[in-house]
Amino acid sequence: MSAAAHESRSLFLNGPAGKLEAVLWKPTSSTTPPLAAVVCHPHPLFGGTMHNKVVYQTAKSLDALGVAVLRFNFRGAGLSEGTHDRGRGEEGDVQAALDFLVGEFPGVPLLLAGFSFGCWVGLRVGCADERVTDLIGLGAPVNDSDFSYLQNCAKPKLFVHGSLDRYGHSKTLEQFVARWPGDNHLVVVNDADHFFAGKLDQVDAAISIWLTERMQK
Repeated sequence: MSAAAHESRSLFLNGPAGKLEAVLWKPTSSTTPPLAAVVCHPHPLFGGTMHNKVVYQTAKSLDALGVAVLRFNFRGAGLSEGTHDRGRGEEGDVQAALDFLVGEFPGVPLLLAGFSFGCWVGLRVGCADERVTDLIGLGAPVNDSDFSYLQNCAKPKLFVHGSLDRYGHSKTLEQFVARWPGDNHLVVVNDADHFFAGKLDQVDAAISIWLTERMQK
């Protein structure tokens, strides 16, 4: 899918631990976007930033559907101020990103997407924030991260996962998704590792098909 025409704006968000480096893609059309999305990146202590390939592909897929997309660096990553807080303070970073989008696109429903660490932290915030209507989790690290908060989250959710993901066994995620409330959809990409190496086109397809159907409802 080709990218939609957008304006790209580099900026800093006012986060709870200091300024957060961010990039906003805003559709150039004069019409109000159907959704505004935050995409959260993988673990910053292992090189994760908003420029990660999976995060970038997710942003491209959303952008192609006319969605406004905000990527940002968690505290301590890239040019963002603050220090890593093992997912606790990072929840405030996600909240700051959502608050920014509400200011930029008042009245527009929000989507929260996250990859790996960004999935674990981001979906927790997205579940609790009533302004967020849709959730996308990529490479959910269910092997060693607590996703029990999703037991009380009935919002529509898409999970895209590699069958060879070493941080989250696909069968474990499948069992979780079947038990979690709400309209949940799981796409397992065959022979894909945690980073979907060589399979990003299938990540694009999964997001595009699911969200197109969601926006038509």
